[in-house]
Amino acid sequence: MSNPNKDNELLAVLDDYLARLQSGEQPSRESLLEEHPDLASALDCLDALDSLAPDEPKGSRIADEPTMRIPEPMANLPRIFGQYELLDEIGRGGMGVVYMARQSGLDRTVAIKMILAGHMASREHVRRFQAEAKATAQLRHPNIVHIHEVGQIHGQDYFAMELVEGESLAQRLAREPVDIETAVRLLGSVARAVDHLHGQGIVHRDLKPSNILLDEDGQPMVSDFGLAKMFSAGSEMTASGVITGTPSYMAPEQAAGHNSEVGPAADIYSLGAILYEMLTGRPPFHCENPLDTLMEVLSREPIPLRRLSPRISRSLELICLKCLAKSPKDRYETAGALAEDLDRFARGEALLARPPSIGQKLWSWTRRQPALVLRLAVLAVFYLVANVNFIWFSEVTQVDAPYYWTISLLLAAWAIGSVICQQGMESQRWSISTRFVWGTLDSALLLAVLLVSDGAASPLIVAYPLLIVASAFWFRVRFVWFIGGLSLLSYGVLIVDFYWRRDDAFREQFDTTFDRHMIFLVALLLLGLMVAYLVHRVRTLSRYYGRPLP
Repeated sequence: MSNPNKDNELLAVLDDYLARLQSGEQPSRESLLEEHPDLASALDCLDALDSLAPDEPKGSRIADEPTMRIPEPMANLPRIFGQYELLDEIGRGGMGVVYMARQSGLDRTVAIKMILAGHMASREHVRRFQAEAKATAQLRHPNIVHIHEVGQIHGQDYFAMELVEGESLAQRLAREPVDIETAVRLLGSVARAVDHLHGQGIVHRDLKPSNILLDEDGQPMVSDFGLAKMFSAGSEMTASGVITGTPSYMAPEQAAGHNSEVGPAADIYSLGAILYEMLTGRPPFHCENPLDTLMEVLSREPIPLRRLSPRISRSLELICLKCLAKSPKDRYETAGALAEDLDRFARGEALLARPPSIGQKLWSWTRRQPALVLRLAVLAVFYLVANVNFIWFSEVTQVDAPYYWTISLLLAAWAIGSVICQQGMESQRWSISTRFVWGTLDSALLLAVLLVSDGAASPLIVAYPLLIVASAFWFRVRFVWFIGGLSLLSYGVLIVDFYWRRDDAFREQFDTTFDRHMIFLVALLLLGLMVAYLVHRVRTLSRYYGRPLP
């Protein structure tokens, strides 16, 4: 069993280490591990999850990645680097830093990308950097950033590439929205470039607005192949189970770490996510940190575009949602097919994509609203069982009719309340508070159902530990504590009911020892502690890759 005090000490040490890195210091990883060898797995995990960090662009014309230290020898600019004069830093990220440079021999301005120095330049980072250079060097397409040279100077790996004078699509969207016609044109060009990538046996795996550059004429250019994967036979680039990419634009199979399944369809999903953001102003899934976003990517369906922006036509919504299908086989077969459908939409012609069937619509609805669907399903099963008992067992019909009517009204109120709460969950303003209202509704109506039935003697008390476990699905420590507290309070009311309201004849049918109730209360308390602790540990790790948590 782990020692909570030691765990807290290690978390404090790790927090201090990362804070020093973020402030620009260069603490020794080796010294840290010598003093705290238990942190080895945590540091390895942090390296593996590094690619989940959100972008922090620096006004770059080259796609940005999460902010990291720049290579120390290049800290002072301008500076000579072989045949290049480094003029300005225009972007940096988890594995590389990009400079604007002048190439003396050809008298042209280029972009130089080099791998980060220091402890973060692991073999994996070097391998990924070299893979990016190799993948990019063989590409020739008007909508793909060209690479000029790959090399190494003074032990520093680098490659020189075309400098795109303009801005990224992310910067454009942050500055002003794009109209539907522009969005269709841009994504059509990008889809053709991605189709060319796939034709060369390359999956980008990190398509997002910041990796799409817009030149002075507004033409899109696909860049940043740091996660590119060669999908030819025997060329697996990433270990199974390692999640790489940007959560808001990541296909479900990629978010699940099933890298052997990540193929061209994953890029088509990302194209759909980019189109979704251009049309609605937000990506299909975007929460306060990568962990919550990943969970939504895996388990939820995007909100239909027309609900967010009624100006969007049904045909364009159909194209976008087909790209965002959870199953790769339900997406467009190729990026070229997506581009062709966008062209058909622009010309006002019939699309290749077909509207989903009733069954597919129902399944999508259940994926979009899992909390509501789960509650309605449980309530429906309970109501069915109650009515079967009421109808089939005629001897209790006359005696227990008021009981079954009361149960029916309570379940109806529970279902209606759940539908209302689901509507509140879809409001960005009220989503957090609605969770607590919904939790209170569940606890209060469960207590009401128990009070009109067998109370603390009912087998339905198993719902209390289930409520506590289910509260972990929101990944909020405070919510787990809230539900745990309500469950303890509710069961306390049932104990009072059992001993002070029930008659002796009723109590004689059940185990009336007080120990039984105390054991159950302690079990609820311990379960709440364990669930809250697990959620806390998960969020402690995830907070290093997102904004501060509430």
